[in-house]
Parts: sequence; C-alpha cells; structure tokens
Amino acid sequence: MEFKHFLPSAILKPYIRHYYSFESDSATEFDDIVFPSGDMEVIFNLGGGTWESSVEGNFIKTPPIELWGQITKPLPIKSKGKHSMLGIKFFTHSAAYFFNDEIGVFNDRIFDLSDILGTAVKGLHEQLLETTDLTQRLGLLERFLIQRLVANEKKVFKVDKVADILKSIKRNPEENSIGNIASNHGITPRYLQKLIYQNTGLSAKSFHKINRFQHSLQLMAKNDQPFTSIAYECGYFDQSHFIRDFKSFTGTTPSDYIENRSPVNTLLQS
Repeated sequence: MEFKHFLPSAILKPYIRHYYSFESDSATEFDDIVFPSGDMEVIFNLGGGTWESSVEGNFIKTPPIELWGQITKPLPIKSKGKHSMLGIKFFTHSAAYFFNDEIGVFNDRIFDLSDILGTAVKGLHEQLLETTDLTQRLGLLERFLIQRLVANEKKVFKVDKVADILKSIKRNPEENSIGNIASNHGITPRYLQKLIYQNTGLSAKSFHKINRFQHSLQLMAKNDQPFTSIAYECGYFDQSHFIRDFKSFTGTTPSDYIENRSPVNTLLQS
C-alpha cells in the first residue's frame, strides 16, 4: 500500500487540508475500521477494487465517488481488489463552502457524491479516469473546487465565523467556556451551537472530544510515552477517562490498538 499527501494551491489552502492518493498492488481482502477524524472527505475511486461500509450492521458497496460525512463512531469497512484512489480532505468547517446542504445530514454515512452534485462531478470523475498523470488529476480537482468555491462565495462570512469559533474552542476547550466564546463573538451560546452543527456536523463538545482523540493518536504513533502521560497531555482527567473515550471512537482499548494496528488507520496516522 502507498499513501501520499499533496498540498493544495494558495487559493484553496484555507479550505483544503490536503489531497491524497492511495494505491494498493495486492488484491488481498481485509477488514478495517475508520475512526472519527473531525474532517469530511471526498474520494474518487479510479481502480478496479471495491470498498464496503457498514450501514446498520450490513455491509454495502460504496459508490465510485464517495462523500464521507462526519464520522463520530467506529465505522467498519471491507476492502476487495486493487485500489487506486484520489481523495480530498477538507478542514472541519470548510466542506460547508462546497455543499448546499447542512453538513449534519451527512453524519456517519458514505454518500454517492453524484447524487448530491449531479453531472458536474460525474464529468470530473470521467476526466480523472481518462488520465493516469497525477499532476493532471490534481489540476482537475483544483479547477472543480475553485468553481464550487466561486459559486458559493456568499457563504464565506458565515463559514469563516465558524472557523474562528473552532479556533477559540481549541484554545479554551473546557465546556464552561462556551458561553464566554459566544459572548466574544457577539452571539448567544445556543446560536453558537447551531452555527457549528450546521457547518461541521458536530456539536462544540464533539468537536473538542474528536480533536483531543486525534491528538492522542498522534502521540501514540510516536510510541515513546506511557498512556498516563498521553492522557494528561491531551487534557483527559485521568487514564481511565482516556481509555473510555478512546474505546468510544475506536471500539478497542489503546493497548489493543497499539498491538493490532490496522492497514488503513496506520497509513492515515503516518
């Protein structure tokens, strides 16, 4: 397996965390679990392999153009065949620039993006399939995203406000600071919560918990600290609090995760 990141152009840097490509030479089948990241993604499947995701306990084949909503709990997936994929990873707030729906409607599911954006994204997928040159493929993505950005420019003020609020929450993660953050932005706590959910699919509390969980994964990847140190560095009350939250997002304990790192999540955390 090969997983590579690519940075967006200057005009899209405020909105796109990165692009990525995923290639697998082996047709070996495997099961995996995707963890909450706090970010939404779009994935173009350009190879012969297929993916399945769990929906209410049943595995369903994912579409050729995948829109990943906010994942808030462990999501089991299955891989079959050789893969060639090109993905877009948005910042937590920035997918709202590119879609007309409230972002929360996409939570914990993988949608067919062509059902949402129609013929334009189907045409993009066909263009991506017509070339194997990665630079050309990234250029096609950029042109498509810039067109969407221009078409939705009226959203800029509101979504930028959400970005500022999320930065404030990262700086002041305690739950009792939400009222102060809302006051600093000239809005009520209730409207703050509504604004965040509409544009990220997350509550303020969920955003903080996922951000803290992702920080713990980054520290665990270095494999140089005991769990107690990781727990306190990430802002958990104690190690048992850390383990409880970790299990809610992964379905396993931190020690079991370290011993049985799965293919996809190992790549995603590298």
